[in-house]
Amino acid sequence: MKNQIPNRQVICETLSELARTDRDIMVLASDSRGSAAMAPFAKAYPEQFIEVGIAEQNIVGISAGLAHSGKKPFVTSPACFLSMRSIEQIKVDVAYSATNVKLVGISGGVSYGALGMSHHSLQDLAVARAIPGLAVLMPADRHETKKMTEALVRHNGGAYIRIGRNPVEDVYESDEYEFEIGKAVTMHDGSDLTLIAAGETVKVALDAHEALLQAGVSCRVVNMHTIKPLDEETILRAARETGHIITLEEHSIHGGLGAAVAEVVVQHRPVPMRIVGIPDEPAIAGKTAEVFRHYGISADHIKQLALSMLNA
Repeated sequence: MKNQIPNRQVICETLSELARTDRDIMVLASDSRGSAAMAPFAKAYPEQFIEVGIAEQNIVGISAGLAHSGKKPFVTSPACFLSMRSIEQIKVDVAYSATNVKLVGISGGVSYGALGMSHHSLQDLAVARAIPGLAVLMPADRHETKKMTEALVRHNGGAYIRIGRNPVEDVYESDEYEFEIGKAVTMHDGSDLTLIAAGETVKVALDAHEALLQAGVSCRVVNMHTIKPLDEETILRAARETGHIITLEEHSIHGGLGAAVAEVVVQHRPVPMRIVGIPDEPAIAGKTAEVFRHYGISADHIKQLALSMLNA
């Protein structure tokens, strides 16, 4: 059965369950309880919910103050605004001040589709991962979102988490698997080439794996759910054992997952590598699937790219 549950709803459900016994969990919204699917949490735990209004800088500062008082704040705000308008507060109030704030960027990437560049968040990973002490994560489906949220409640430190808006296809059958912040998950093993993806592009990588398998290519698939701290060991093992790497991301090709992987590869184990993402231009407006196809974030394009690399 096709998944009909968006990751934002899973975060609400998971935090609501944990908040029953952990009164330190707080949720903050910037006039976004509806778009963040946090209305049920606000209704169930009104004393653990704060509506700040459309004031992204303020919401980060308030959350830092709550963290200093021992609370575990989760900020829920559109990724395009949270990661751009309040970046100074994230740098100073969260990272530099070492506060336990979880920043959840909702409707990230090209989720807002038709609204165009003002509402796309395709630079957020680049900015966030350059801030010292700030973890950066992207869950691939509802199961991983649940595991990630549980881990983030336990995690003591600042983090930026980017999720999409709409339901995404499952890549895991259930949440009965090992999840650890900073440890990638190898979805399929392979010896000819490795696909490294995060967030919604993990499903594309899995589809490309099937296409390559039919073409006789042994393809490894790695879900790099944590962009920072990066699992360098898994990357270097892939470079050593498969000799070719392709990264896929719903982000600019500058500064995101591909750049992070390339920084490790070029310094420690140089191998042929390609970065698939959004080029240096305002992304086209359209539904996520349309934008993905336009920029070659598709199984067919990845298959052709992989074959060309292997035959070079």
